[in-house]
Amino acid sequence: MCFSLNFCFTQKMRENISESWLVMIIVIWATAIFAKLIQFKLRKEDEGKCRLPPGRRGWPLIGDSINWYNAVASSHPPQFVEEMVQRYGKIFSCSIFGKWAVVSADPSFNRFVMQNEGRLFMSSYPKSFRDLVGKNGVITVQGEQQRKLHGIACNMMRLEKLKFHFLNDIQKVMLQTLSNFDNNQVILLQDVCRKVAIHLMVNQLLGVSSESQVNEMAQLFSDFVDGCLSVPINIQGFAYHTAMKARESIISKINKIIEAHRQNGAPIVDNGVLGRLLEEESLPDDAVADFIINLLFAGNETTTKTMLFAVYFLTQCPKAMKQLLDEHDSLRSNSGEELLTWQDYKAMTFTQCVIDETLRLGGIAIWLMREAKEDIQYQDFVIPKGCFVVPFLSAVHLDENVYSGALNFNPWRWMEPGNEEKRNWRTSPFYAPFGGGARFCPGAELARLQIALFLHYFVTAYRWTQIKEDRMSFFPSARLVNGFEIQLTRRYDNETN
Repeated sequence: MCFSLNFCFTQKMRENISESWLVMIIVIWATAIFAKLIQFKLRKEDEGKCRLPPGRRGWPLIGDSINWYNAVASSHPPQFVEEMVQRYGKIFSCSIFGKWAVVSADPSFNRFVMQNEGRLFMSSYPKSFRDLVGKNGVITVQGEQQRKLHGIACNMMRLEKLKFHFLNDIQKVMLQTLSNFDNNQVILLQDVCRKVAIHLMVNQLLGVSSESQVNEMAQLFSDFVDGCLSVPINIQGFAYHTAMKARESIISKINKIIEAHRQNGAPIVDNGVLGRLLEEESLPDDAVADFIINLLFAGNETTTKTMLFAVYFLTQCPKAMKQLLDEHDSLRSNSGEELLTWQDYKAMTFTQCVIDETLRLGGIAIWLMREAKEDIQYQDFVIPKGCFVVPFLSAVHLDENVYSGALNFNPWRWMEPGNEEKRNWRTSPFYAPFGGGARFCPGAELARLQIALFLHYFVTAYRWTQIKEDRMSFFPSARLVNGFEIQLTRRYDNETN
């Protein structure tokens, strides 16, 4: 009886399993047909409404998202773009993140997109990023408010203020953070650059200089950055939740400084951007806090990665390292002052070539994400409203047809007369490390000043040897996989103290 019952039960299970598999197969089959019908219908609708650039839709729903992810996660991000360009041309269409996208490796079209920011195109960011940088942030706001905040940021960082407010402060931070390494000490340069960058930004934006306060802000900001591209789940244990808590703490600190300013009725600090912002502009407190957070984010990430990559590339190119060192040693021997002057900075001609080449080869502005605000005609095709538009800046920066030996670090290329026009990073369609148009980075000049002064104080104080091999990765942001581990040796004859 027991056997009979077990047999019947087993037989019934087999029948149920067979039926389940049959149902599942029918459902999958029906879903596939349905998806294909929808895909066919959407394609027909798209063809009726617009003439997208040539391309492909890829898998239903997924599209080319996996190919896109694999490409940007590699050490050579334009690989996917190169393959598509060879097949369809420099402006092509594909499906990523469940939507049509027009991707461009064409410098003229990229500039067209950047120059028409706010009119034909608007910036597009993930929810987690928008939440963290804030609704009043210059990075995410649109229209007239974006123009107003961008204008304020440009005013805060114009050349006159770099000369008189930032130059000496930056050098004091460099001396404070780069002079305490022991001889033969092994460091992760990525961590050092991150510390230098956050110290610079906290000092220049908030007027904070004490090491304990800087370290606290550094930890908060590290948590903040980790959540910017995370899944927006606001539950303890998730990066987004931790980042939102860090944002609250950063805003609390900014508001305390604002309150102290209002109570004292005097400037907060001599040179802090926050102090000048409150003195010169009329913004509500929540907009001020978001404004400062945006500048902290943009300035910290750009400066950290470019300082790191500059040293990395110089290490691989001894000839460039020697020429850079000779330039900076000559500045120190000609200057009778402890700190460098603005004239010294302007004399760093080869250093500027190193910075330009670092930004071309390892810049973190790899691509921009925009969205069409309306149906847009460009040449022979039409971009429909709501379509993603992706100017892939590094595909131009690493194009062999634009730059000979594009994958090689060659700072001397910027001394060639043929590249003089390309080098104008404010207007050139071939070189856009700071974006362009209405969202051109307002801190571009400040970032270059910080990087140049970092190189000066680092290369004149130390020699170094690389401990282990490293490689570049571009996703989720440009970085060196092992943090670039090096051993320092002091240059005693040129010690910076």
